[in-house]
Amino acid sequence: MNRILLILLIFILSSTESFAQCSMLSAIMESDQQYEAAKGLNRGIVYLMSIPYILVGLIIWKIYRTNKASN
Repeated sequence: MNRILLILLIFILSSTESFAQCSMLSAIMESDQQYEAAKGLNRGIVYLMSIPYILVGLIIWKIYRTNKASN
């Protein structure tokens, strides 16, 4: 189990910046020559996208810990 967590941690920390914009938003922001605003919107989208994954991960971790303690 520890090996899987270590591999998962390395994978998460070594990932590169991803671009999660829809194509329409990206085209509008790039046409206005406001690259910093586009980067800010992209970071906001990635932030909002990551919250459900973190919550689901915490729920799964809590269930795992509860089942492990009862055995």
